[in-house]
Amino acid sequence: MTPESSRRNGPDNSSPPPQQSRTNPTPFVYPVPVRPRTAITIVFLLLLLAAVAALRLSLSPAGLELPRPDTGEWGLRLQRIWSGLIVGSALGAAGVLLQSLLRNPLASPDLIGPSSGAALAVSLTTYILGTTSSLSPIATGPAALAGALAVLGVVYLLSQRRGFVDPVSLVLIGVIVSIICGACSMFFAELMGPNQRMLTSRWTIGSLSDDTSTTALLVSTCIVIPVIAAGAVLGPAMDVAALSEDEARASGVNLSWLRIALFVGSGILAATAVVLSGPIGFIGLVSPHIVRLLAGPAHRPLILGAAVAGAALIVGADAGVHAFRLPTGRMPIGILTALVGGPVFIALLRTDPLRRGY
Repeated sequence: MTPESSRRNGPDNSSPPPQQSRTNPTPFVYPVPVRPRTAITIVFLLLLLAAVAALRLSLSPAGLELPRPDTGEWGLRLQRIWSGLIVGSALGAAGVLLQSLLRNPLASPDLIGPSSGAALAVSLTTYILGTTSSLSPIATGPAALAGALAVLGVVYLLSQRRGFVDPVSLVLIGVIVSIICGACSMFFAELMGPNQRMLTSRWTIGSLSDDTSTTALLVSTCIVIPVIAAGAVLGPAMDVAALSEDEARASGVNLSWLRIALFVGSGILAATAVVLSGPIGFIGLVSPHIVRLLAGPAHRPLILGAAVAGAALIVGADAGVHAFRLPTGRMPIGILTALVGGPVFIALLRTDPLRRGY
């Protein structure tokens, strides 16, 4: 075509448009505005946590009484509150990670198996080492993590049907495996000496110890806080993963790596909580549902709120067992949480969340 004809006829549009390069989907970017409902919920939970911590600090065998400055009672009470904060936040956040990983609103560390697996590993380690000092978190931490991840993997594999996790089978298999692990833990406890047996039996019910060292609490804090922070960072990805797999992948979410992160993170949190307090039940189930009811289903505020709610529940339960002492001594926290969490679990089953989807 000559320049004159080009000017007369206009530009030549007969050439095909340039081919667009095939690239990977654009990574999912999720703006997370802080809604008033979310902010109010987090502030409310923080105030509730501060209130129950102040109540626990004020409780003494004689009633409401602050400890005297010249005694070591301040340190003992603050240590129990610190331990309760770690255990409760770890269990609450682990519940959120498991529910997202398994797409099941009834998933929690005590029902699905990580807590019982960690408890079995700790009991076995205690029996092998043969001393009561073997219940130290530093000595039993790696074994608890291995036990939690192993049992979670077994439950996950056994609950699959044609490549998909069946929600009903997941809960049933998780409960059965937890019962088996609990029976094995009690078996190893019976093989121990009298003092060690009593200590281990009380620990397997779930209770905060007065003998937890500051080093163990510091190490546990340095483990739990980064895992919860990482879970909050992955919150938008967990929101997308709640959709179908095709939609999630089209949004740029790497589901394989996300599932590995949730799997390992929930195991670490469950193992840390079990090492400090034993397998305390229902905190990982109740805390996420409380926050989901108040703040909505978005996972970033959900995991942060569940951590605060779990801490408030554990510290509040510890205050409860100190306020209502039995004639035979202090009641383990695990008994109180089971009495409260059991009816909540039944209520969730009555609402049939498995058939409504998650």
